[in-house]
Amino acid sequence: MKRVAIYLRVSTSKQDTENQLRELSAVADRSGWEIWKVYEDAGISGAKGRDKRPGLDAMLKAVNAREFDMVAAWSVDRLGRSLTDLLSILQSLHEKGVDLFLHQQGLDTSTTAGKAMFQMLGVFAEFERGIIRERVNAGLARARAKGTKLGRRRTDAAVEARILELKASGDGILKIGRKLGIGTSVVQRVFKQGPLPT
Repeated sequence: MKRVAIYLRVSTSKQDTENQLRELSAVADRSGWEIWKVYEDAGISGAKGRDKRPGLDAMLKAVNAREFDMVAAWSVDRLGRSLTDLLSILQSLHEKGVDLFLHQQGLDTSTTAGKAMFQMLGVFAEFERGIIRERVNAGLARARAKGTKLGRRRTDAAVEARILELKASGDGILKIGRKLGIGTSVVQRVFKQGPLPT
């Protein structure tokens, strides 16, 4: 008998997960699945990450422990709103050999058609990453063409000079940062850059 974890989520406190649970329980009953555990995130947006969704987090930890064979959810948007988040969840399931059933989409990754759909999601997620990468590169090229200097700017010359003076007198990174009221990352960067060109 297939052990199934049910994942339920609603976005607002005015909604409840009762309908989702009733439908998924009926599917489990018809399919001969054993409901192993029910995980729930009530009143939490699907746009929030795993760290803000305790039900999803607990379920994915149980996936890692291989406590069940399949996750059943009402719809794809119950798991996540972005394709990359969804793919990350699907990848976690796939790596542990845990299947996914999505009631509204009729997706069951334990079937041949479901496995093919899973692979297509991977293709679309890679496509989305490629588009984002192209947009970033085009934006950087446009900024360069307009004469914008990219990268980190040097710290104010007077501050850099003071950092180097304190370093020469034997002060460490933390002490210099405290004396000048600046972050240690700034001090480290000035150390690496060396003296200002004269």
